[in-house]
Amino acid sequence: MAEKDATEAWFGADVATFGDRLVGAREAAGLSQADLAQRLGVRLTTVQAWEDDASDPRANRLQMLAGMLNVSIRWLLTGEGDGLDAPSAPGVLSGSAQAALADLARMRAQTLALSLEMGRMEKRLRHLLREEV
Repeated sequence: MAEKDATEAWFGADVATFGDRLVGAREAAGLSQADLAQRLGVRLTTVQAWEDDASDPRANRLQMLAGMLNVSIRWLLTGEGDGLDAPSAPGVLSGSAQAALADLARMRAQTLALSLEMGRMEKRLRHLLREEV
């Protein structure tokens, strides 16, 4: 029961909009906006407007959405009923995973420093080339 309460709180009407639930269900189904638009026979901008809560689908499209995304129409509209589970809490990373993340952060910092140095060198080279002309 507590798990169901967490799910409803996560996607409930007071927390999430129709567009939020549509995005979550589409991503859970592994579809891009373009894929969903093509399968529904609508324009990409139409799906984008639904997800941005700028417009709402008609009843026939809503029924198709629910079927394709394996959620209930009620869940899409209100967050109640058969839909997605709330995301699980992140777990504690192992020591080796933490070390790998630290290495990645170090490499990112080195890459940024190298990129800045390359930019300075390019600027210097351009200046030298202008002087030769």
